[in-house]
Formats: sequence, C-alpha cells, structure tokens
Amino acid sequence: MKIADTTILVTGANRGIGQALVEQALARGASRVYAGTRGTLEHPDPRVTPVTLDVTDAAQVRAAAQRIGTLDILINNAGIALYDDLSDRAALDRQLDVNLFGPYAVVQAFLPALTRSRGAIVNNLSLNAFAPMPVIPAYSVSKAAAFSLTQSLRALLAGRGVRVHAVLTGPTDTDMTRGYDIPKVSAASVAGAILDGVERDEDDIFPDPLSASVADSWNNGAAKALERQLAGLVPA
Repeated sequence: MKIADTTILVTGANRGIGQALVEQALARGASRVYAGTRGTLEHPDPRVTPVTLDVTDAAQVRAAAQRIGTLDILINNAGIALYDDLSDRAALDRQLDVNLFGPYAVVQAFLPALTRSRGAIVNNLSLNAFAPMPVIPAYSVSKAAAFSLTQSLRALLAGRGVRVHAVLTGPTDTDMTRGYDIPKVSAASVAGAILDGVERDEDDIFPDPLSASVADSWNNGAAKALERQLAGLVPA
C-alpha cells in the first residue's frame, strides 16, 4: 500500500495527530483526503474535502459513506480521553462510544468501498491498550477493546484483501496530553511514522520512541504468536 494517488479518510482531522495525518498524506501525494470533523474545517489544498463526521452519530456516518464513494485508506483517529476513576459508568460509556463503537460504525459503513479497493483500515489506538494508565482507566479500557476489535477485523477481513493496522501510540504533544508533564513527541513525527508503517504493511505500528521500545517484545512474543495462530481458524 502506497500513499501516493490514494483516497484517504481521516477522522478527528481538525487537530493533533489527525491534522498531521492530513498534511502527511498530502505530502506523500494522496489524490484526495477527506477530513472528518465534528465542526467546520477549511484547508487551502484543493485535494482536501472537509466532511462533517461525528463518529458517534449514525446519521452522519451513513451520510459520509454515501458521499465518499471510493476509498483506499480509512484512518480511525477520532478519540477522547477523560480523567476518571471507574466510579462513573457514564464516563466509561462515553469513551467506549467514541473510542470503540465509533471506529466500529465507521468501518462497517465504509467496508464495501474498502473491499472494492482492497484497501486498508488504520486504527489509531494507544500503548494503554497494552497497559492501563491509572488516571485514565476508562480510556485505557476503551483502547484495549478497540485493539481487540482491530485484531478481530484483521483476521476476518484478510480474505477480502483488506489490511487492518493497529497504531500503538505513546505520549504525543497534542491537546489530549496537555496536562501530562512527561516527554512527548510531535504529532507530525507520529503521523509520518504511521504512514510509514502502512506503506511497510506492518500489522502493528509503533510510531514513537516509547512505543518502539516494546515493538520487538510484542512482535516476537507469545501473544502475537497466538493471534496469528487463532487467525488461521477463520474459514477461507
């Protein structure tokens, strides 16, 4: 999968990693980038088409899928992280709605187009899919569930020629991590590494130094081996 001459949809494209992904896709020669946002968006490049898309709004998801007839790469980037202590069910529900059921709904809506193009799905997750951060446990739960969704889709869609990538992102300098006094990398560097991983056809993409530090142990570990083994149970 090369980025040049492809049609790409990025959700959560108005800021942070999503905004950087739009710019990286343009720099690599994408022919059309649909920028999904909940609000309005203007972009000087004519290859960018703003799309009103709240991933929790079923009507907006359907409308976007009807509008975008051809798609090569879907990047599920929209997400939220709320401070909580798992005492409030509403906080857990909200993050599951955005971080798990949102990407699920978008994938289902665009799957016919991606099957036709033998395209790719890229789910921007988090290292917290592997290990929870105690101050944002509901977020961590939602990302762990979204990682399992990604692995399941990978196995189920392989027979249709659709690749499914998980992005295990570490601390990135965005609005979402503004309150954390920890080392962070730029959104631009993460976006570039994500698209590098897609072009290299990596199942699981580790786009920053912290996440890269666990890449070898994950890729060569028992859990990844088990994933590959169980994927073989999917009927041809």
